[in-house]
Amino acid sequence: MEERVWHKNYEPEVPRSLDYPQVPVYQFLYEAASRKPDGQAIIFFGRKFTFAWLKEQVERFATALAAMGVKEGDRVALMLPNCPQIVIGYYGALRAGAVVVLTNPMYVEREIEHQMNDSGTETIVALDHLWPRIAKVKDKTPLKNVILTGMADYMPFPLSFLYPMKAKRDKLTVGIPPGSGAVSFKNLLATTGATPPAVTHDLADDPAVFQYTGGTTGLSKGAVLTHRNLVANALQNRAWVHQARWGEEVVLGVLPLFHSYGMTCVMNIAVVLASPMILLPRFVVPDLLKAISKYKVRLFPGTPTMYVAINNYPDLKKYDLSSIEACNSGAAPLMAETQTRFQEITGGRLVEGYGLSETSPTTHANPMWGKSKIGSIGVPYPDTEAKIVDLETGEKELPPGEVGELIIRGPQVMKGYWNKPEETARTLRDGWLYTGDIARMDEEGYFYIVDRKKDLIIAGGFNIYPRDVEEVLFEHPKVLEAAVAGIPDPYRGETVKAYVVLKPGETATEEDIIAFCRERMAAFKAPRMVEFRASLPKTMVGKVLRRVLVEEEQAKLAKEGEGIA
Repeated sequence: MEERVWHKNYEPEVPRSLDYPQVPVYQFLYEAASRKPDGQAIIFFGRKFTFAWLKEQVERFATALAAMGVKEGDRVALMLPNCPQIVIGYYGALRAGAVVVLTNPMYVEREIEHQMNDSGTETIVALDHLWPRIAKVKDKTPLKNVILTGMADYMPFPLSFLYPMKAKRDKLTVGIPPGSGAVSFKNLLATTGATPPAVTHDLADDPAVFQYTGGTTGLSKGAVLTHRNLVANALQNRAWVHQARWGEEVVLGVLPLFHSYGMTCVMNIAVVLASPMILLPRFVVPDLLKAISKYKVRLFPGTPTMYVAINNYPDLKKYDLSSIEACNSGAAPLMAETQTRFQEITGGRLVEGYGLSETSPTTHANPMWGKSKIGSIGVPYPDTEAKIVDLETGEKELPPGEVGELIIRGPQVMKGYWNKPEETARTLRDGWLYTGDIARMDEEGYFYIVDRKKDLIIAGGFNIYPRDVEEVLFEHPKVLEAAVAGIPDPYRGETVKAYVVLKPGETATEEDIIAFCRERMAAFKAPRMVEFRASLPKTMVGKVLRRVLVEEEQAKLAKEGEGIA
């Protein structure tokens, strides 16, 4: 690859370019099962599953799908939390030649209906608790095959016995509802042989996954990721964590695997490294800390929300977190205080990275054991190019220090959006992905996200980037979390409002927060309003949904208008 300014900041062990084998992404599982059959692949509530076992279950599921009529290119949706079934379902569907549609278990009926119709999905594997939602929309979608599984199916005894009773007390659907036409995932695998049919993959063009974007701007879109995309990004991430040892790592899986971040940086990486993934269905701080301490977790990909929660956990001293070696933070900005404190607690490295559903997902990261710059997303990965272009035309490359749109090119960049040629043409131009993120690059090739194009606040003619204000808010000793959004203002057009979550036991006033900000930034940037909240609306991976905050404000204004009328 041509020499770039950022290459001089690569650690010596990280190559500028990699060799990408022409294999389907499940080939990494087959290699792990061949070379380390008795090695642990999954640990779930203390129950351990080997790579040999996982490969057999994958082949059984692929065989079962073929018997149900699933052909190459057909879509198979997985609507599951972190559990062994999503790993089996993912690699099994790919082994059958199908395209995996990763579906958020939090989706409501409208979102399920949209995703199934948009993707043309005929087969879904879902948690039994979710059946009532699926049942309401099934006849409005192409869905033919519904395969249900229970959280208890792969739990150890006595949890496997106790969990269904608790679920029934909570009035959740358990098992296969009579008359539903659904089949049991566990029974399907138990009664099917491991003889999947041969498939032919065009690794350059054949989709492996439809990764739907979070839908923060209207209806979600399916990013088409090929086997080549996923193989490339798994190997790029593996190269970045160059000290990781094959067969000897332990990866913490609290990021949801249905999200591109968890899919690649937990599931695919763990399999590439032939190392166990500790699967946690939900982010519960004491459960996470127990898992790190008990299983000596070494790799912990996460989000700032998770690291903030750990840093502020009152009983932190009860747990040994010294095994942690490498943590890559993504999905939201990592604040300096969070990074410094977490590294002090664990002795490991925590660096900020960057990615998108459209890029499988990772494109940038700070060097894991090299020069890390606080506030930066780091430098582009091997074989990845990035530049800043002007916001007006998107064609003029800007010099270091200037702010514009970040665009990216590399082997991990999606093929396009499913069935959306106009969106694809706007986002992919001459091989470059236009991210919609406003950023800058410094003289050493480190990139900094300034904000999203759509989140830019224009108040009184001034451009205000929410992240600039949020950085200051996080410096306040009493602030746990904060978000900033532009809300309608009759005089300024928009005005800056801060939404603040205080640390437990702390108190502050709106005046305190505003005064703190005014001392540290230009007056036009400082919040004019502050709302204290118990929590902030977030996606499943911890990204604050500014859109929801703005919608809440718009709803309030509409209600006030009705009152006046």
